[in-house]
Amino acid sequence: MRRLTTAPNLAIATLWADMLTQGGVDATVQRAFASSIAGEIPPDQSLPEVWVSDDAQLDAARTLLHQLRHPPHRHWVCPACHERIDGPFEQCWNCGAGMPAP
Repeated sequence: MRRLTTAPNLAIATLWADMLTQGGVDATVQRAFASSIAGEIPPDQSLPEVWVSDDAQLDAARTLLHQLRHPPHRHWVCPACHERIDGPFEQCWNCGAGMPAP
């Protein structure tokens, strides 16, 4: 079992661990409730951590986490309302239509 990263808060740590698990990497959140003792220990020691259960999956987990934290920035035009959409969005903010297949 190896530590992958420290998260800024429990919500993000849980989100990352869930996304890694969905991607085939067995990940867990450690120090989930350590924030309650933040005044007794240094603040950086009370942040939640994401751990990978299988050491052999550590490199794959790093790659997947990087992809999750840096989604592709796309530009596309909605086929329904012709609105220009920027960013990692897969649905039109104006009409709700899905992004066309590449």
